[in-house]
Amino acid sequence: MTALPQQPYLQPPGRLLTVAEYAALGEDDRHRWHRWELQEGVMLVSPGPTPRHMTVVYELAKQLEPQLPPDLRLVLDVDIDLQLVPADEPGFSRQPDLIVVSRAEYDRVDRAGGLIRASELRLVVEVVSPGSKRMDHVIKRGEYADAGIPYYWIIDLAPPLSLLPCHLAEGFGYQDGGDVIGRFETTAPCPIRLELDRLQ
Repeated sequence: MTALPQQPYLQPPGRLLTVAEYAALGEDDRHRWHRWELQEGVMLVSPGPTPRHMTVVYELAKQLEPQLPPDLRLVLDVDIDLQLVPADEPGFSRQPDLIVVSRAEYDRVDRAGGLIRASELRLVVEVVSPGSKRMDHVIKRGEYADAGIPYYWIIDLAPPLSLLPCHLAEGFGYQDGGDVIGRFETTAPCPIRLELDRLQ
């Protein structure tokens, strides 16, 4: 049996990275259970999601995708450039569970490369994992608001499964009306109806 060539483990460089430098590192195929993100130029690693987490994301995508208009695309688990600093400074890149982005931006990345830009996002969704509650509710909430992403949903798997819909309020960051259980309906970023009990 021929041994497969060993691929080096993705090692964070010993310096702060711009978003372009981070994107140029490529994927860490040997360690798929890790998720990398960039926070102020520093590479952060977290464990990969659990099967239940991924099932909820998949079921959410199944309900959400058919309701999107033709000018929007749904994408799972992809790096985004938060555009919080100039391109030549240590940057910020997150890997949300699900995003809704303009088709024009989706096509631009497919054609020219690079990361999806926060300015073209309509919605970001994070599913809370063990160990990510503060990250999702505080740190990412602040970063996504600063990046100008108009809608941010946080899904908490703790029974009963709930969705916290946040919308950008000019000058105030994200505002929300509290957790929703059962059925969720909204008109933004487009008319959407979700049966949250079916996500599990």
